[in-house]
Amino acid sequence: MALWSPRLQRFILNNNNSHVAKIDLKKTNNSFITSRKWSRQSTRRCCSAIAIDAPSSLSDGVGSGIRWGSAKLQGAREEMEDDAVIVSNNNDLDGFFFAAVFDGHAGFSSVKFLREELYKECVKSLQGGQLLNKKDYKGIEMALQEAFENADAKLMNWLEMNGDDDESGATATTIFIGNDMLFISHIGDSSAVLSLSGKAEELTDSHRPYGRSKASLQEIKRIREAGGWISDGRICGDISVSRAFGDTRFKTKKNEMLEKGLAEGRWSEKFVSRIKFVGDLVIATPDIYHVTLGPDAEFVLLATDGLWDYIKSSEAVNFVRNQLREHGDVQVASEALAQMALDQYSQDNVTIVIADLGRTDWRNLPIQQQNFVFELIQAFATIGIVTIGIWMSSNASF
Repeated sequence: MALWSPRLQRFILNNNNSHVAKIDLKKTNNSFITSRKWSRQSTRRCCSAIAIDAPSSLSDGVGSGIRWGSAKLQGAREEMEDDAVIVSNNNDLDGFFFAAVFDGHAGFSSVKFLREELYKECVKSLQGGQLLNKKDYKGIEMALQEAFENADAKLMNWLEMNGDDDESGATATTIFIGNDMLFISHIGDSSAVLSLSGKAEELTDSHRPYGRSKASLQEIKRIREAGGWISDGRICGDISVSRAFGDTRFKTKKNEMLEKGLAEGRWSEKFVSRIKFVGDLVIATPDIYHVTLGPDAEFVLLATDGLWDYIKSSEAVNFVRNQLREHGDVQVASEALAQMALDQYSQDNVTIVIADLGRTDWRNLPIQQQNFVFELIQAFATIGIVTIGIWMSSNASF
């Protein structure tokens, strides 16, 4: 947890940086692909918004429908493995819109496969959106689970066919919005947050095999019951997410993973002989949520963990709200939030999708100003408390 707010950190560090954006727009048969390359001093980054049926990021007036924005920035990683998809043409889903963020690992190939395949599987399982409109929640849950598991099965087969020992995987958080309803299907450690009159409501739980949250403890229990183990917060000392697409070494190639680890000297023969797998260590079964969007619902924010590991949901919501008050451009707000994460020294890639529900008259809302003096006093008070604690501990040791 940070001791100081982003604004106060920038004041203390006096870290003023500039960036330059280059935009290139390409159109394929069925999609628009917008890519932006960012540079700040000597750091190389890229930003892109990828959509099936390009979204309209700007519109005038309240009640004009959902306005979409998305951004993708490369952090201190060798490869950009995140991606985002927005389907703003709702003909396929009977009046509903679709958006997703993907966070890849061990390569980009799984994300590349899922960009279109997961959407297709969802449309098919949801019967073109008819299930969503019927509000058959049990049926929707079963359909989305089927869609995710079918997409995973196809991906696993595709990875096997590649023959290049592709061990990539990907997490995914998807949303379906329409008729005042929001449905979420989620695996991994990205997250969805809803702004309710400025209050951030976290809609998903991260699937990570560490921590003391209810979701984490359930994941740890499931992994151990499947014959796996947790080391340093990672499954078999390797991967830090417990639900994902792909990742063949934790599904169909678990024994091969053991043999490889034995050959590399990671484990002893005695240790390996005690391991008996009875299930997949990483699964693609999603958590399903449904939310009724009341009059206080302002926007939905999807983002990969490159944002959430460095910025609290309340901070992100406040930042986006102030951005929309200032200029009303949800695309600019998305890009600014992604940049804010990197300015907070995020070491991961950052991908964001924002769906402004079009219900808020941003121009007539006053801009919330942070109390800089209060932040400064709070920071020095925190330092004082820590100093007193250290002094008392030192005296107690004599």
